[in-house]
Amino acid sequence: MPVRHIALAVLVTAIWGFNFVVIRLGLGSVPPLLLAALRFVVAALPAAFLARPNVPLGKMVAIGLTLFVGQFAFLFPAMKLGMPPGLASVTLQSQAFFTILIAAFVLGERPKPRQLAGAGVAAAGLLTIASTVGGDFTLIGLGLTIASATSWAIGNVLMRGAGKADMLALMVWLSLVPPIPLFLLSLAFEGWPAIAAGVSGMGLVGAGSVLYLALLATLVGFGLWGFLLRNHPASTVAPFSLLVPLFGTLSSWLVLGETFSPLRVAGMMLILLGLATIALPLPTLSKRKRAA
Repeated sequence: MPVRHIALAVLVTAIWGFNFVVIRLGLGSVPPLLLAALRFVVAALPAAFLARPNVPLGKMVAIGLTLFVGQFAFLFPAMKLGMPPGLASVTLQSQAFFTILIAAFVLGERPKPRQLAGAGVAAAGLLTIASTVGGDFTLIGLGLTIASATSWAIGNVLMRGAGKADMLALMVWLSLVPPIPLFLLSLAFEGWPAIAAGVSGMGLVGAGSVLYLALLATLVGFGLWGFLLRNHPASTVAPFSLLVPLFGTLSSWLVLGETFSPLRVAGMMLILLGLATIALPLPTLSKRKRAA
């Protein structure tokens, strides 16, 4: 991979990692479900200028409901209800091994021993993190984050049937799905007074959060990611996603002063180790022989 493409991959993971800090800042003035809805209202605007991807409508709705509605309808409230940004950025990456498990059951894809081992290590990390509930970290926050990761994983499996559509156009058109369901959820669970107060009292921080989430995290992030996937094997690009929780924890520490107990750090390291076991390529025996 050329150096400039490596730089793009690192840039995307930095954008996605800082995304968790932006969510926390946005939640200071905007209710979580409303914030998620506004994100996709803005992200869907370029649909007026981009041709619809050649993906069946039913498939697009199913992907939008899981990859976007389900993921963020769980994640944003999780962070409002006690899931710190840095910890959320790591825990959410458990979607990698949930994707493996769901694909095994739904698609009959038999996981490799290395994938099973990595999933087991990551699961141990989640259990370790769960044992640190208390203070700034709640069980409901952890549960909602795991539900978010599961919904993301289902969306990943559904994306397998989307073909080789242009990633930017697909993300924009998928962004047409979430606004109405998320607004209805916001109305049902947050209420009209909270919605009105969130919109009228949004301020520069809230508006900036919406724009960052929509333009940078959704359109720029997925657009560049799709560019990299079109020009390089997925096995080369995918491991860069392991940088997301690293940028997430670092930015949360620098901006919000989030701290991590030794046991929580151990759990985060186990998750990263498990994900690395799943995603990072290992040299084959034949390669080792040639090297010898």
